[in-house]
Amino acid sequence: MEWQLLIPILLVVALIVAVGVYLWATYNSLVALNVRVEEAWSDITVQLKRRADLLPNLIETVKGYAAHEKAVFENVTRARAETLAAGSPADAGVAEGHMQQALRSLFAVAEAYPQLQASQNFLQLQQSIVDTEDKIQASRRFYNGGVRELNTKIKVFPNNLFARRLGFTEREFFEVVDGAAISEPPRIQF
Repeated sequence: MEWQLLIPILLVVALIVAVGVYLWATYNSLVALNVRVEEAWSDITVQLKRRADLLPNLIETVKGYAAHEKAVFENVTRARAETLAAGSPADAGVAEGHMQQALRSLFAVAEAYPQLQASQNFLQLQQSIVDTEDKIQASRRFYNGGVRELNTKIKVFPNNLFARRLGFTEREFFEVVDGAAISEPPRIQF
């Protein structure tokens, strides 16, 4: 008779322990994914800042050859400021579209000046921009992959029953608002 009472109690305890282990493991994995997304966003902001830091030198180099292209330089400067001020993936996506358009215009101006294309300083800056653009793309893919994993983990059943209550919310993807702006990267190979 004691065994008959003990079996249901052990089953309930085992079920409670299993649910507790599941919640603990799920919570820890959500925390890890959230940290990975934050780290990836930090990587993106570092690369965007690096590119923004390179732009004044690039502008000054091009200005030496094409000082009359004031509107192009103003657009690049405006896009740089917008990139630095972006605080969210949505803001960064808008700023990235504007930056790509401004860079495309800047390099189009540079194409008209063969002396500029031969300048060692310009070539080094150009290579730094290319490297940074590649790093931005890689960082963006890593960030969006982390966001995808986190958002999926939050949305799947049974996690969706408690993830938001534990403070986990879906994150924004870093998408460029104007897709046409990045459909063709700036031509910077001379």
